Amino acid sequence: MDSPVNIHRRTLLAAAGVTAASAVLSTGTARADATVRVDPAADQGAWEGWGTSLAWWANVFGDRDDFADLFFTTRTVSYNGASLPGLGMNIARYNLGACSWNAVGSERMAVSPNIPRFKQIEGFWQDWGNEDPASSAWNWNADSKQRAMLAKATQRGAISELFANSPMWWMCSNHNPSGAADGGNNLQSWNHRQHALHLATTARRARDQWGVNFRTVDPFNEPSSGWWKADGGQEGCHIDATTQRSVITNLRTELDRLGLSSVGISASDETNYDLARTTWSSFDAATKGRVQQVNVHGYQGLSGRRDLLGNEVRASGKVLWNSEHGDSDGTGMMTARCLLMDFRWLKPTAWCYWQVMDPTAGWGLLRYDGGSGQAGAVETKLYVVAQFTRHIRPGMRIIDTGVDYAVAAHDAAARRLVIVAANNGSAQNLTFDLSPFGTVPNGTATRWSTLTSGSGDRYTRRQDLTVSGELVQVPFAAGAVQTIQIDGVTR
Repeated sequence: MDSPVNIHRRTLLAAAGVTAASAVLSTGTARADATVRVDPAADQGAWEGWGTSLAWWANVFGDRDDFADLFFTTRTVSYNGASLPGLGMNIARYNLGACSWNAVGSERMAVSPNIPRFKQIEGFWQDWGNEDPASSAWNWNADSKQRAMLAKATQRGAISELFANSPMWWMCSNHNPSGAADGGNNLQSWNHRQHALHLATTARRARDQWGVNFRTVDPFNEPSSGWWKADGGQEGCHIDATTQRSVITNLRTELDRLGLSSVGISASDETNYDLARTTWSSFDAATKGRVQQVNVHGYQGLSGRRDLLGNEVRASGKVLWNSEHGDSDGTGMMTARCLLMDFRWLKPTAWCYWQVMDPTAGWGLLRYDGGSGQAGAVETKLYVVAQFTRHIRPGMRIIDTGVDYAVAAHDAAARRLVIVAANNGSAQNLTFDLSPFGTVPNGTATRWSTLTSGSGDRYTRRQDLTVSGELVQVPFAAGAVQTIQIDGVTR
């Protein structure tokens, strides 16, 4: 990605060592042979699932069934002569666009010189002169490709969330959906309700016409960050915490008015853990009461006080998602390490990758050309993500292993235990002690392995492990991410 926000994100991740503020958290690197005790008493709750945002990649490839299968099923998918493991994601985050190219009187959208066409997402309410969604002020034929992928994901069993990078251009002070010139507030004070109305009306339309029931609606995307500027490379809008409170209040009113009282509000999709905690702490009790789910993005990499945010959100009785992770490491090791840190310290119930397809090398799981719309190379990261998403399935209980380099999940009905671990150091053996479980049969266990070096294993399956005396020893090559599956395990 070439936009300033993603340059900033790359900078954040490049600098993502363990800071003084997060010194109590380790870096998740296991460098010597170790034994990890897996205790079902360390149950963190049921897992809701895995997902991705649809814009912008679905704005290019939304009509492709093979990509719908690759990302939203666990089927084996043929792609450019290779057989790829379907990731089995079950969350689709639909981006309500902020762009349109019509005139309203003498007014038109102001366009950043740096935003590529595929990152301009067309919104539905294109003329402020009429709030009636049946009027010509609303264009329900807009954004056809992203809507097509939303439908395909839904047909494959995904739940969905609606979010907005920016209010519609005409709701913005400078009519530019990329941001204000100075990166400050850009939502006009008289359009707080209108932004909420656009979101709520879209959610109602999705229910009635698209066969999509959004579980949650998030009116923001990294709203407290200051990099949303008029010359930016994507849609974005700075919305301070005071304005956020107003929009959340209006959104609850509009959802209820349209008969969507069961649709929850999620907020605020801040860019990192510490900023999310600041925003959440600034909300009064009434605002917190209107928020069902706290969303956070993982752009602090290995830094940030995940634990403090997680503890505060859970104490408020809210659902917590990492609704967006992205990094430029195409090997997948950074993704694995950040994800394992999230499991250990943040303890979300769902986790979403930002762009499963991206033009910039390393950022997505597949590359593509944003100009020509041609899909390209597969990143090793895809095989790493498969280690998690194909095996830690919705409904499984997440078990804290007490280390930053491994997570476990148990399916009581299937009597199955899975462990996913990453080795960021030299070759080693990890022994998993399963003695706290009620039943652990002796026998053979299965493992899947990916080498983040890009040579060798790519989600390779082997049945070469032995479970004996409630222990299983697993060899880890340098840079390996592995999933271990032990069947017949009961609590």
